[in-house]
Amino acid sequence: MAGFFAQLKAGLTKTRHNFVDKVEEVFTGRKKIDEELYEELEEVLIRSDVGVTTSLALVDRLRKEVKTRKISVPSELAQVLQELIAELLGEEEPLIFAKQGPSIILVVGVNGVGKTTTIGKLANQLKKDGKRVIMAAGDTFRAAAIDQLEVWGERSGIEVIKHREGADPAAVAYDAVQAAKSRSIDVVIVDTAGRLHNKVNLMEELRKVTKVIGREIPGAPHEVLLVLDATTGQNALQQAKLFQEVAGVTGIVLTKLDGTAKGGVVLGIRGETQIPVKWIGIGEGIEDLRPFVPKDFAAALFNRPDEEE
Repeated sequence: MAGFFAQLKAGLTKTRHNFVDKVEEVFTGRKKIDEELYEELEEVLIRSDVGVTTSLALVDRLRKEVKTRKISVPSELAQVLQELIAELLGEEEPLIFAKQGPSIILVVGVNGVGKTTTIGKLANQLKKDGKRVIMAAGDTFRAAAIDQLEVWGERSGIEVIKHREGADPAAVAYDAVQAAKSRSIDVVIVDTAGRLHNKVNLMEELRKVTKVIGREIPGAPHEVLLVLDATTGQNALQQAKLFQEVAGVTGIVLTKLDGTAKGGVVLGIRGETQIPVKWIGIGEGIEDLRPFVPKDFAAALFNRPDEEE
């Protein structure tokens, strides 16, 4: 994991430049902690895609810590802010698996966020962890999504349950669940259509898929993972709110953290939705999707890639 931590630090370079460097500029060269400092910090956080609500809450917590710890030197604030960010992000929350029988992971998100690729990478990771996995091509509205999932299946040696383009996604999910039960499969990862055509239609479609899965395996799906593209910043936060409303999201997978200056959105998502970020993507490779460890993220954010760990 040491190598991944170094990769995480390198991947967060753009976010660090856009976020932490500007935060530290607020703290540098000042002789006292005053209202002007707090206002500037709020502005930097908001501009760094942390979001208004979460930015105000973080600055408020910082005020309280300054009083409690009797801090008077601005240069000490960066360390305190790092601690508050780690606290905001909470503890690492691993994926939830069924106590017995197959675990069902439903994956949702709009088109273009890397959803199908994320499913392929996640399936590969779970297989490496010793689990028997199948993938269900439930995004039947895009032939490319079915084809793409099959490519990932061939690459990882993982079976893909599919129907023709335009088929009922719930029927695909049903077949995948039946296959899992009959073959002693540990995990089924179900892709879904990424259309944001209409909130009501989206809700009905996901509800139908969920109902079919739950009827076959009580308590399933065990996870509803929302895939978000970190490069979209505040748009990702809005998607999180929408899908939380319609899909009962249990965790978030944040992709493309390595190619964005908008990584501060991780804080906004957690602060405004309370949904934990469970996995992150920091590269194109099949190994570049990993469990999200909040304290490592906060440490990597405030460190430099060339620093010693």
